[in-house]
Order: sequence, then structure tokens, then C-alpha cells
Amino acid sequence: MAAYITKQRRALLDYLAMHPDESLSAGDIAGALAGAGISVSAVYRNLAALEEEGRIRRVSRGGREAYYQFSDSQDCRDHLHLLCKSCGTTYHMDEEDAETLIRNLIRHEQFLVDRVDTVLYGTCEACQIRKRMEKNHG
Repeated sequence: MAAYITKQRRALLDYLAMHPDESLSAGDIAGALAGAGISVSAVYRNLAALEEEGRIRRVSRGGREAYYQFSDSQDCRDHLHLLCKSCGTTYHMDEEDAETLIRNLIRHEQFLVDRVDTVLYGTCEACQIRKRMEKNHG
């Protein structure tokens, strides 16, 4: 039984690692892994365990549904993240800009930022352009 759980977790981690800059719902993940014979309950169970282990982070895109992002790579651990609330894409903030932001928060607010858990929410350039086009043509 433990080997089966390990295979499920491995498939889940492999899938998340292939989509590191995306925030995915449990339903998205379960749908993608259904062909591998992984049940929805196994996805939820493993997501909870991986979140507790700090290998994924739960993020919000507005609304009630939870989304998950792979955060177990070194690239993700050392960057601040920008999450587009429209399309769900996550971007690594430019290192120099992140350092400036962090220094200013320390200097002016006496606030130390946790890089691993910090996500800034907004709208990416592509979605801003798309919304302007829809507004102009709608």
C-alpha cells in the first residue's frame, strides 16, 4: 500500500514540477492525473501533506477555490512571486526590484519579508492588454 501512495505522490510532484509558474486548483490537477489512475481524494490528501511539508503553497486568485503552486525548487525559494489574478500565471519578481522592495520595507516599516511565503497579487501585462482590447471592442 505504501508503494502505491508513493507512486501517487511522485506523479503529483512530477506534474506540479512541470507547471512551476502556474497556480492550479485541485480539480485541475485531479483532471490532469485522472489518466494515471489517481483519484480525486488521493490528490486532495497528497496536496494537504505536500503543503504541510512546504513543498507547495496554497494561493488565492479571489473567490473561494484554493489553488496550489509548486514551491519546492530552489528558484522559487529565493524569489518573491507575482501572481496574476486573471490568468493564474506566477512570475518571479526581478531580483534587483525585490531587493529594493525588501530593503525599503525593512528601513521604513521595520518589517522583514518572508520570501518563501510572499506572493504579490495583481494583473499581468498580457491580461491588462487583453482587458483593454475587450473594453475597446466591446
